[in-house]
Amino acid sequence: MLPQITGYTFTAICPVGMALAPRKREIHTDMIQTHALTRSYVTDEIETAALKNVSLEIEKGEFVAIMGPSGCGKTTLLNLLGLIDRPSSGSYDFSGILTEGLSENKMTRLRRGNMGFIFQNYNLVEELNVTENVELPLIFTGMHRKERRKRVQEILDRLKISHRATHYPRQLSGGQQQRVAFARSIVNRPMLLLADEPTGNLDSRNGALLLDLLNEYNRTGGTIVMVTHSLKDASYAHRILRLRDGIILN
Repeated sequence: MLPQITGYTFTAICPVGMALAPRKREIHTDMIQTHALTRSYVTDEIETAALKNVSLEIEKGEFVAIMGPSGCGKTTLLNLLGLIDRPSSGSYDFSGILTEGLSENKMTRLRRGNMGFIFQNYNLVEELNVTENVELPLIFTGMHRKERRKRVQEILDRLKISHRATHYPRQLSGGQQQRVAFARSIVNRPMLLLADEPTGNLDSRNGALLLDLLNEYNRTGGTIVMVTHSLKDASYAHRILRLRDGIILN
């Protein structure tokens, strides 16, 4: 049975400034706007363009899947949208904030206060237990420990994994680790969730569970950008963007 997370409010904490058929969505203001976004890498005097002049708009509350062959620029685009990397040229406007020229500190605050991330390999800290892993984003915001633990307990309860609160990643199955990673990604109540092949290391049952959790997050108002190779996974999205050789085809 799908753990219900309805009622969990996903709002930005510190802004700077399960059907497979596609579902109808409400029209909101744009959360993401990019113009001619380009990312090039230089090695041994050879320049390679991983992303070329990408212009796109993603609205608040939208669920977008990014598809394309390996090496086409999907993860590069996700890293730019998540402010993990900077473009070589072009502009990126996040929720009305032009990110070009922001200092590293402002980029970090904008990312930590408004974005959550899910990775294929979970990226849990092996030395920390489940509670401590989920708590990490809240520590960075300066939230008091008592409030942090209350927030973590709430989300673990909602995701039906509180019985694993003191376990370490090595003591969890792949599906449990990815559920913990999902809890960590939303505990900060972000506006935007960025997922890079989130079901890539999961069996079909756990993959479907995670997609249902993403679907529920989206239904409560969260915006999702998900990189995937799977058409089945992409069918949960409102629309699909296809990349090839660093260029958006549609």
